[in-house]
Amino acid sequence: MAMRCDVCGKEPMTGNKVERRGKAKYLGGNGRKTTGITRRQWLPNLQKIKVQEGGTVLSRKVCVQCIRSGKIVKAIVRKPFTITAAAAVTVAAK
Repeated sequence: MAMRCDVCGKEPMTGNKVERRGKAKYLGGNGRKTTGITRRQWLPNLQKIKVQEGGTVLSRKVCVQCIRSGKIVKAIVRKPFTITAAAAVTVAAK
């Protein structure tokens, strides 16, 4: 479950890596010959980011497609020990 998007559920895909030699026929060659087929994996482009869910900030593994499409709301990052405008008004009132 480590390589899985927490939003869309995208997981690693498996397939074949095909090694070939020779020149293509349309380029004047004799044709491409397969010299080897091995199994391989395509991994999703996961990023560990802080996401705002239901008023709380959680750390999630999210694929880049979900981030770019706007399916998640990134947490607002502030500098530590900064006073917000609402808090500044209450401090000034005291």
